[in-house]
Amino acid sequence: MMKIALFGKTFEPDRQPYLRQLVESLQQFEVQLTVYAPYFNLLKSHIPFRHNVSTFSNHEELVDQADMVFSIGGDGTLLDTVPLLRDSGIPVLGINMGRLGFLSSVSKNEIDLAVKQVMEKRFSLENRSLITLSQPENMFPVVNYALNEVTVFRKETTSLIVIQVYVDNHFVNAYWADGLILATPTGSTAYSLSAGGPIITPNSANFVITPIATHNLSVRPIVIPDTSIIRFRVVGRHTTYSLSMDSRSVVIDKPIELEFKKAHFGLNMVMMEEKDFFKTIRDKLLWGLDIRN
Repeated sequence: MMKIALFGKTFEPDRQPYLRQLVESLQQFEVQLTVYAPYFNLLKSHIPFRHNVSTFSNHEELVDQADMVFSIGGDGTLLDTVPLLRDSGIPVLGINMGRLGFLSSVSKNEIDLAVKQVMEKRFSLENRSLITLSQPENMFPVVNYALNEVTVFRKETTSLIVIQVYVDNHFVNAYWADGLILATPTGSTAYSLSAGGPIITPNSANFVITPIATHNLSVRPIVIPDTSIIRFRVVGRHTTYSLSMDSRSVVIDKPIELEFKKAHFGLNMVMMEEKDFFKTIRDKLLWGLDIRN
């Protein structure tokens, strides 16, 4: 019997028909269902669970109860599965209840089809790379890695920060900017894209360094091998800044050097039949759509 975990963060009344459809579809296949405990507390008075449903609250409980995780919400919800999944290798399928959804590629209108394909094993897995903060240690206890990006951003509202960047001990540049993004291929369609970075296919063995509102207009994003060791050093008058790894952030108020590299494990994303990265960006970015027609 397949073990499916459901993860979500919020419940909105207009989602009830889709969530009911998802639960009914899964229960028709007699799966062993487990639900993230805070999410279950939101759902239980709205969604009828016909069979006994277990709950999980942390990484250890999830690993024992799941063959696959369904992330229900948007891309932010899927990013929040990363601290739960860690290096377990458990695949995650994103079901998009919002609007855009690059990571949560299954729309709410495709739920029955997606469940059927999962049960029939008609899907593939894409292993998505992660960035880890290797130095200093313990800045992000336990979960010191990101699926989308690492961002250094100024705290002062009236001045830029200066970030020196080194790749494999080679000096790249001193960026005068609001901040700097180090993105994975997965994160290339997120914050980095909005800051003018390139789109990188998921299986590209690269990272991209993208400045945010740089003072020097000739400075552009640069793509580097993901085998690189990357170091950031904030210099100049203002040394207080925020460091974020996906949705988790800390404030740094002293001169330190940050070292990043590719994590030794990845995140297994479930890709359904007839879906691929290029179709996703065509659909989400409306490529080829001519509003004159």
